[in-house]
Amino acid sequence: MTTSAGATASATGGAAAGAPAGTTAGAPASATGGGAVRLRIRVRGVVQGVGYRPFVHRLARECALAGHVGNDTDGVFVEVEGPSAAVGAFEARLRDEAPPLARVDSIDSSDTDPLGEAGFRIVESRADSAVRTFVAPDAALCDDCLRELFDPADRRYRYPFITCTNCGPRFTITKRLPYDRPNTTMAGFPLCDLCAAQYHDPGDRRFHAQPLACAACGPRLWLESPEGRIDGTDAAIVAAQRALGAGQVVAVKGLGGYHIACDAGEDAAVALLRSRKGRADKPFAVMARNLDVARQLADIDDDEARLLRSPQQPIVLLPVRAAGSRLSPLVAPDNPMIGIMLPYTPLHHLLFNPVPGTGNPKAPEVLVMTSGNITDEPICYEDADARRRLGRLADHWLVHDRPIHVPCDDSVVRMVDGEELPVRRSRGYAPLPLRLPISVTSTLAVGGELKNTFCLASGADAWMSQHIGDMGSPETLAAFERSVGQFREIYQVVPVRLAADMHPGYHTRNWAEDHADAARLPLSLVQHHHAHVAAVMAEHGVAATDQVLGFAFDGTGYGPDGAIWGGEVLLAGYDRFTRVAHLGYVPLPGGDATIKRPYRAALAHLWAAGIDWDEDLAPVQATDEAERTALRRQLERDVMCVPTSSMGRLFDAVSSLLDVRHRVSYEAQAAIELETQAEAHLESARTYHFSVVGDVIDPAPVLRQIVEDLRAGAPRGAVAAGFHLAVAHLVGDLATQIAGPAGLSRAALSGGVFQNVLLLRLVRAELQRRGFEVLTHRIVPPNDGGLALGQVVIAAATEVSIP
Repeated sequence: MTTSAGATASATGGAAAGAPAGTTAGAPASATGGGAVRLRIRVRGVVQGVGYRPFVHRLARECALAGHVGNDTDGVFVEVEGPSAAVGAFEARLRDEAPPLARVDSIDSSDTDPLGEAGFRIVESRADSAVRTFVAPDAALCDDCLRELFDPADRRYRYPFITCTNCGPRFTITKRLPYDRPNTTMAGFPLCDLCAAQYHDPGDRRFHAQPLACAACGPRLWLESPEGRIDGTDAAIVAAQRALGAGQVVAVKGLGGYHIACDAGEDAAVALLRSRKGRADKPFAVMARNLDVARQLADIDDDEARLLRSPQQPIVLLPVRAAGSRLSPLVAPDNPMIGIMLPYTPLHHLLFNPVPGTGNPKAPEVLVMTSGNITDEPICYEDADARRRLGRLADHWLVHDRPIHVPCDDSVVRMVDGEELPVRRSRGYAPLPLRLPISVTSTLAVGGELKNTFCLASGADAWMSQHIGDMGSPETLAAFERSVGQFREIYQVVPVRLAADMHPGYHTRNWAEDHADAARLPLSLVQHHHAHVAAVMAEHGVAATDQVLGFAFDGTGYGPDGAIWGGEVLLAGYDRFTRVAHLGYVPLPGGDATIKRPYRAALAHLWAAGIDWDEDLAPVQATDEAERTALRRQLERDVMCVPTSSMGRLFDAVSSLLDVRHRVSYEAQAAIELETQAEAHLESARTYHFSVVGDVIDPAPVLRQIVEDLRAGAPRGAVAAGFHLAVAHLVGDLATQIAGPAGLSRAALSGGVFQNVLLLRLVRAELQRRGFEVLTHRIVPPNDGGLALGQVVIAAATEVSIP
């Protein structure tokens, strides 16, 4: 008998849950008479490092069964023996009552001969050749450990590395599988007798908790400052709190790397950090002492509160409270959203609470907690490298000696109608695998150029990496290479195929080409927007032979015709796509230079639409005559102009046309502020319509109508809302016209433009109103952080022809 992937059955076809009456825990199976059976069980999924073996041990004892449980590189193996009904109940409970951090993907079982043994034991882990087990992500401090952290009677009172099987580091300390202490960065901290007793006690919450430690045997905390080193947890915490209270900047070593912290309520402190980091306007994330403090900063609904306090505890993007906020306006200038997280390590909790008996009752309530890196470089996680690269940013260093093996930045999530919309998938989520709808030979997909993640896949499993970053610096490329090596080491998967974006200028493509040549491996070059659509298809388990109507809206993606695509409507399966509609090409003068200056995109769109650059238009006023003359000459002569169908650039153009934003200092800044203008004016929205001729979407009618409304004095919020609605109606009209004749009922939305939550809601509602099933991202981001997943399934589908 075998059960797997989503179903659990017992040896007898089912039994009531719970241990049978009249049995004694640990009694020999043979003691119950002739009805003994023995079952060999294989559990796959996220079942190592999450307390699954102790759970199995306790469950077997409750059911009075004999046998054993252990780890290997394929998951958890179990043999269990006893009365048929008890064995059936045991098997059913393996999934239903699994520990909170576990994810059971499949349970396979088969009958074997009873041995008549007594008792149930946990056996030594073993390493087999085929690796299919999964590493758990790092998890936020659990409530039990938090209580002990502040309990003076507990022996781990105020110990900054308290943990158990339900919380703490996992992925970031793992060197190889199986997940046992010698294979982690905790190998250098031998357990003291008291910790060892807990580690070996199946009834203890810390049974086989690999990061287990205490002040006597575990990692230590200290503070480094210009005055010297301060040892001891409380002394270091007090010194850090005083430095933060004095407006200074403190580097804090965390789970997956360094944070840079300062007082989020003090203008001078935030301005100092912005100056040192060279970060003009891009919002900083903040960490609030608790949920009550967070509610003073932002409007938080029940779903967002649940996410803030989940084991993942990502940064959650939330609407800033209109009044009474404790935040400096410099934390998120001109931005209606703020990224908030709660303390997720014991060190964070100690930092946010007064140290008793020190005469220092003041502790911070809200801190800027931004990634410890130089702009456009990866997060620092090694101590020597952090001191080298971050030396000019921080005044003090709150440091510990637990090594980080895998760097992992904070995740960023936004809630949309009760569902998670990932913006950055990293800590708390990576490296949880995705189950693929198509079988994959061992493949490494290297992702995109911005917001890079890669994907290592084999069989039905895809391991998406943590957030790597933008690939424009040698440091990021080195971080990418190191992380690829770490994934290969952890999972023992050797790629036999590579996949990359087809853009000839991407560092990721160049890297893939070099490595494919060196190793004589095939390389699949994947079109950018096809990868976007395939990623959301894979998330939703779309079958290998099915197609969807995909809307891929973003800023930049290389097209097979050499143009920059970004407003694409694709009839797509995994193995092929047809471009059935797209925004009309507009010449982009100066190429990438225009991305930083939306007024140039606006002038280009006005020129393409045949609208004069009159002095009353905001983008005209944003330039001087010399620049306008040069731009006009470029456009008329088609000199250094890149044709683009980008929806992202159209949003930039409208933002400038409405005098919302003419220059940006971070990606999507103009579009974010345009969304803000629109959100409060949907009821008074103006009415606009795109023109579609053949397969070309023409925005000129919309732009002409916007200019007319602005000249007539229409509020820019109403105009911004009208533009969003026009895009939503366009998507609905195209879906009806194209999908109906093609016999399709599913529409997929992907690309960075769909991080605009207002647009996402409007488009989804419009499609649902017309009877479509709408596929949106819930696991990987709609931005380029999800590309690698799409590249993997496309490479697999094109390797083997699908009928």
